[in-house]
Amino acid sequence: MSARNIAPSGGRVAPGAAGRVSRPGDEASRYESPPASLLDDRRSADELRALAEAGNLELGSLTDHEASAAEVVAWVAEHFATDAAAVACSMADAVLPHVIAEQLPGVDVLFLDTGYHFTETYVTRDEVARALDVRIVDVLPEQTVAQQDAEFGAELFARDPGLCCARRKVAPLQQALGGYEVWFTGVRREEAPTRTNTPLVSWDERNGLVKVNPLAAWTFDELLDHAGAHQVPVNLLMSHGYPSIGCEPCTKPVAAGEDPRSGRWAGLAKTECGLHL
Repeated sequence: MSARNIAPSGGRVAPGAAGRVSRPGDEASRYESPPASLLDDRRSADELRALAEAGNLELGSLTDHEASAAEVVAWVAEHFATDAAAVACSMADAVLPHVIAEQLPGVDVLFLDTGYHFTETYVTRDEVARALDVRIVDVLPEQTVAQQDAEFGAELFARDPGLCCARRKVAPLQQALGGYEVWFTGVRREEAPTRTNTPLVSWDERNGLVKVNPLAAWTFDELLDHAGAHQVPVNLLMSHGYPSIGCEPCTKPVAAGEDPRSGRWAGLAKTECGLHL
């Protein structure tokens, strides 16, 4: 992982700061690459693939005796060190980091700072950093928005959203995941037809590590109930018609009863950013 692209944060990474981030009481902090010992100890792809397959069976994925979210996280805690795990969080809410941090305190939470987020999303990220026992890691694209505009023209997201997502989300995340053995996502089956058969555990061939979806069986109401019961930070936009939150230019509010992800890339032949394909 490169210090240029990833920085731990309690605040927003300044454009052009090359992985630097201001924190309350600190001048700046720079993300360090994973310790050599962690990379040296990383299990082989074959070992991790076999572990993912065994875990999916053990946890009863997509069966009538499927494990709970807590049981899924317990399985990960049994088989992986905390510093070998990462949590991907869009900062729509902090339910996923909360569920995981209960058993893996201090876990890395990766936030893809595309440069296009709502102000409310950055506020939520900072609240998560203060409220939970996690380490927020801002994952940055190779280019700032201004640099991308100079090379591809303004508003690439409107002309080629697939390319924009690939450059500002998919590629940076792939690079960031290189130092881990397992990553957690908040993908839920009810979100979209493309997610209906999401397993609890799988082998992520593209990124070369185990992928875990502990909330796969949860409904949106269950998500909100958990957040309320545990006073978990929730993005303010969630209460204003945004059940799924991405980059500001590509996210619209959703009417009651509509597909929760219908506000993402509305009017375009696109339903996924590419992270979970």
